[in-house]
Amino acid sequence: MNKSIADIRRDYQLQTLLERDVAQNPFDQFTQWWDEAVKSEPDEVNAMTLATASAAGMPSARTVLLKSFSTEGFVFFTNYNSSKAKEIEENPYACLVFFWKELERQVRITGGIEKVSEGESDEYFYSRPLGSRIGAWASPQSSVIPSRETIETNLAKYEQQFAGGEITRPPHWGGYIVKPAAIEFWQGRPSRLHDRILYSKLEEGMWKIERLAP
Repeated sequence: MNKSIADIRRDYQLQTLLERDVAQNPFDQFTQWWDEAVKSEPDEVNAMTLATASAAGMPSARTVLLKSFSTEGFVFFTNYNSSKAKEIEENPYACLVFFWKELERQVRITGGIEKVSEGESDEYFYSRPLGSRIGAWASPQSSVIPSRETIETNLAKYEQQFAGGEITRPPHWGGYIVKPAAIEFWQGRPSRLHDRILYSKLEEGMWKIERLAP
């Protein structure tokens, strides 16, 4: 017999998250959890949900890949003509969510978002595999296209254009950084009574730490 959707559940029991155990700033706490997530060897540990909204407040979300993080924020790269980029231009705030099910953990990051420098975009672009660099030229991301053939045709065009030469970064491609105003760390606990610790930014370098009800 097929199990109903309502009956699908898991009781979280692996770890705890108590105020006495957390770091004084969220970046140190994230680094600790990130290192533990990498060691747990999940598929695409850097996969994160990116939520944005239009000027009218219509939300949308998709999965992107974290490419770096520091005390400044969390960086990913994309097409500046994409739907997400247009929403960011209209409404420069975003939310990121990591879910590491192997550790029964979630991290939610909210804050302002802006483009990284062209130098940072260049540095990452030229570190990418050749196919990914060509792909940045070949795909008019988020645009309606008549068929897969459009992409294949574009790909052949740019492979020929850049044959034997340097594949430059497209002017419409680069990075964004989400600069956190708040970071919430969620640890699954039994009976849905999860641990939730919220860091809220105060003055430069200072963070308020609070527990949220599950």
